Amino acid sequence: MSFEYTPPQDSVRWRQYAGRDVIPLTVADMDFPAPPAVVEALAGRIASGLFGYGEPWPSLLETIIDHCAREYGWLIEADWIVWLPGLVPGLHAACCAVGREGDGVFTATPVYPPFLSAPLKARRRLLTLPLVRSEAGWGWDFAAADAIMRSARLFLLCHPHNPVGRAWRTDELWQLAALVDKHDLVVCSDEIHCDLTLTGRHTPFATLAPEIAARTITLMAPSKTFNLAGLGCAWAIIPDAALRRAFEGAARGIVPQPNLLGLIACEAALREGGAWRAQLLDTLRSHAARVEQVVNALPGLSMERVEASFLAWLDCRELGVARPATFFAQAGVGVSDGAAFGPGEAYAQYVRLNFATTRTLLDLALERIRKACTG
Repeated sequence: MSFEYTPPQDSVRWRQYAGRDVIPLTVADMDFPAPPAVVEALAGRIASGLFGYGEPWPSLLETIIDHCAREYGWLIEADWIVWLPGLVPGLHAACCAVGREGDGVFTATPVYPPFLSAPLKARRRLLTLPLVRSEAGWGWDFAAADAIMRSARLFLLCHPHNPVGRAWRTDELWQLAALVDKHDLVVCSDEIHCDLTLTGRHTPFATLAPEIAARTITLMAPSKTFNLAGLGCAWAIIPDAALRRAFEGAARGIVPQPNLLGLIACEAALREGGAWRAQLLDTLRSHAARVEQVVNALPGLSMERVEASFLAWLDCRELGVARPATFFAQAGVGVSDGAAFGPGEAYAQYVRLNFATTRTLLDLALERIRKACTG
């Protein structure tokens, strides 16, 4: 069985398996066109023919401020915003801004691979703690975190968590905050999936208390929510002036400004993309439920419910194959190899599946996975 879909020829994800009958459910972007308001705003700007150096303008700053107040009840100031071309440069800047060479940077695994590489690039010591899977789903071993945090200076928090799909509860965030305060850590909280919570409302880590905000760098972007990753636009929210200066100093001369068209798209998406986002969330909830239903009915596979994002983390340890990612690619479904999400080979028996595609392609991919698992 083949599939019909015409992706952009410059898509990183779709070019992975060019010329092969493989459905790529890997790189975390979506197969859904951006909101019409974004397309219209970009077309209008392109029509001007002027693409010189630009910088954020007052209405864009107001849009970010309004979005934080409306969505999270978070009252921020324009001066707190530091613009970036993406979340990954923000992780690197945070690692360079906090502490000195040789200091510890703590994070929990499995986790988005740049969390593992950024500390090393900054010549910091990477300190990792595995999340714990129980009947309640993926969670923290707070006692173990306490022991490791005492050797750290910076905590890289993934919130919501990629790849396990957890939207951390407020009580969990408070327990982390208590440890952060106890060990005097700075927190860099990657909240890029915050507007893709499938249940409940997102709580930014910095909103727990003013003293927590003073030690937190919050990274956000419209890229995941509105499928704008190729436009290069993100921001950090840093309330503390000294921490903000250190972050800006670490980024200066290395991290470029966001893309001009990305800024245009950002304002249009946040101002006028609400209805589109609501429809997207309905679609993602349906897709997440479908993936969970199929995966947990198959021999050798299991997963926990996805609470946020469009990514599912599949446990393939009982499948009995050496490399599940290779096994599924041979069956016609491309998934991300879990080995990239932790130290060594700790997660080589897991895979990450991106379900932000059309329902037709998702169902076809799940059918291929079913046939591969059942013979």
